Amino acid sequence: MNFAGRPIGQGGETARLSFENIRHSYGQGDIVRGVSLAASPGEVLCLLGPSGSGKSTLLRIAAGLEVPQHGRLLIDGVEVTGPSAFLPPERRGVGLMFQDFALFPHMTVGDNVAFGLQRLARSTRLAAVDEALARVGLDGYRDKYPHMLSGGEQQRVALARAVAPRPSVLLMDEPFSGLDSRLKDQVRAETLSVLRETGATVIIVTHDPQEAMGVADRIALLRDGCLVQVGSPRALFARPKDLFTAAFFSEINRFDADVHEGHVDTPFGRRSVLSTTAEGPVTVAVRPGDIRLFEEATLSATPAEVMERRFLGTEERFRLRTEDSRHILEASASAGQISEGAERVFIEVADQTILVFENQRQTPYTRDN
Repeated sequence: MNFAGRPIGQGGETARLSFENIRHSYGQGDIVRGVSLAASPGEVLCLLGPSGSGKSTLLRIAAGLEVPQHGRLLIDGVEVTGPSAFLPPERRGVGLMFQDFALFPHMTVGDNVAFGLQRLARSTRLAAVDEALARVGLDGYRDKYPHMLSGGEQQRVALARAVAPRPSVLLMDEPFSGLDSRLKDQVRAETLSVLRETGATVIIVTHDPQEAMGVADRIALLRDGCLVQVGSPRALFARPKDLFTAAFFSEINRFDADVHEGHVDTPFGRRSVLSTTAEGPVTVAVRPGDIRLFEEATLSATPAEVMERRFLGTEERFRLRTEDSRHILEASASAGQISEGAERVFIEVADQTILVFENQRQTPYTRDN
């Protein structure tokens, strides 16, 4: 296949990046197991999952830093990795941004940003550097050195370097993990604004579900090298397909139960289930934030004893025991909603927030970040 001319992923146009049945292993264990996934032109796709799920390996395959044992990678329908072709990283025209920023300490900010623009004439290169720095809010920083900058400023320099060649595809590996927690929200928002402005197709690797929900158009959740679920942040949070997905995005209360004649008994009373739910054992899951607390009884409320409460600033977390002593629940409420010293509350849960999973009576994955 002829790849003459400029890198196929450069030039400012948006591009579609497709993984087709990718399998890859290190030693005896498979780290990626038959993953097929595409990032649509101009979208931000997050590869999300715990350590060892294969997300960073997929990113390295997309960049050309790893060659998979099976499958192929396409950019705008052109095979760049596969049985019939391998295009080296420098010819793919994709932008790369890693978690440690990888700035050259002996180079100025301007020289760092210009690193991928060496083929341009000097005047054009300088103009591109100034444009990229202005885009990330670093006008006047061209002659500074990385050690003179804060972590947030270094992150923006790395972003400027990645977008300066105007790649159609930008790959970002844990780009915010090295930042102070107080900076993360601000820098994420600034970065997302820049990415939207460039129109690049973006793939971001992260282990943080809150980060993924904050920046992604779609999320691809991985576990043990396999795709678990792909969809919008709202879809994965509201309609998780299994316990792993539900537990990965938030804490959950879970209870073993049985479906009988279209109903299931929960700590909040008997509830109907979808007509497609099979009779037999299920796991019922409810997020702490979906349990509503009241100090006065209502017709549909379940009484519960307050075992413990923790003040967390804008909210409080409660540990509750239902009146029949069969269930222990974690719940949250706005700070001050329940009066101090309250020993008993009443709980309600809306039908649509009760998650029912068939044949999943196993311990769900719990995030360790």
